[in-house]
Amino acid sequence: MARETALVLGVDTSNYTTSVCAVDAVLGRMVAEARRPLRVPPGERGLRQSEAAFQHVQNFPTVMAELLDQLTAEGIRPAWRRVAVSVRPRPWASSYMPVFQSGLAVAASLAQSLGIPLTRTSHQEGHLAAAEYFAPMPGAPFVAVHMSGGTCDVVLARRTPSGYAITRLGEALDLHPGQLVDRVGVALGLPFPAGPHLEQLARRCGTSPGELVLKSPVRGASMSFSGPLTAALRAVQAGAPAQEVARAVEMCIARSVAKAVEYAVRHTGITRHVLIAGGVASNQFIQSALRSRLERRVPGIRVVFAPSEFARDNALGVATIGYWRERAP
Repeated sequence: MARETALVLGVDTSNYTTSVCAVDAVLGRMVAEARRPLRVPPGERGLRQSEAAFQHVQNFPTVMAELLDQLTAEGIRPAWRRVAVSVRPRPWASSYMPVFQSGLAVAASLAQSLGIPLTRTSHQEGHLAAAEYFAPMPGAPFVAVHMSGGTCDVVLARRTPSGYAITRLGEALDLHPGQLVDRVGVALGLPFPAGPHLEQLARRCGTSPGELVLKSPVRGASMSFSGPLTAALRAVQAGAPAQEVARAVEMCIARSVAKAVEYAVRHTGITRHVLIAGGVASNQFIQSALRSRLERRVPGIRVVFAPSEFARDNALGVATIGYWRERAP
């Protein structure tokens, strides 16, 4: 017999994934989640916002059906208490991307029809909360990095009852690391998004870094990837081994982010706790290289990552923020 369980629903509509997640409204435990990647035509390097929004509309019935099927299989009859949704890429008013309106429309409609509260948050905060679900940070401010296809921010973050108070310390000044990965990946003939395929290709190098080295320009906590992109594309055109180009891209990203984080930790002087989230952070080699460099150069530092599956776009963090808001006094 199904048991009625109070749940919070999280909804996230990034540029490449439609995601929903249900967490226990009392315990904060994830009980079900479903997501579906958006389809990018072969040879393309992304989707227009209108195309992405249309695919989200098409995906919602499927992902919601998958979520409800999981709840049924667990013997759960949902009693929805709150809906949480990401409404913008970053947590400030000037941050806007039309694709998030697809999720907001669905979430707001559900909340209104069920007569329950709606919590608005940002995609970036969702990534941080998803990482914290598996590796909780101290209550005090900590350094966080959100690196993905559309973002690379180094921030000082402090948990609040409805998400995070965030102060940006640095950012990618031109390209984001996910764009570097995707553009080099497309040049190498890899499918888009290229992240998992580039990681698999780079594994052919084993533990060897290869002969190709890309510069990692960093100023303070801000990074630049346009120069490394140009150098990598030249190497591809010159016939450099594909696996060495892929490994050089991974090394470039790891060194750049490590330099930026080291500066942020030393500059703020208030924490040595570092959380790194976002799709690019799911790369195991980048994780290992980042942690190794930072632990070698900054004694006492603690660097944590979300599990790879939840470093990529998902709605767990958004649902978790809804849970925090539900439990707040």
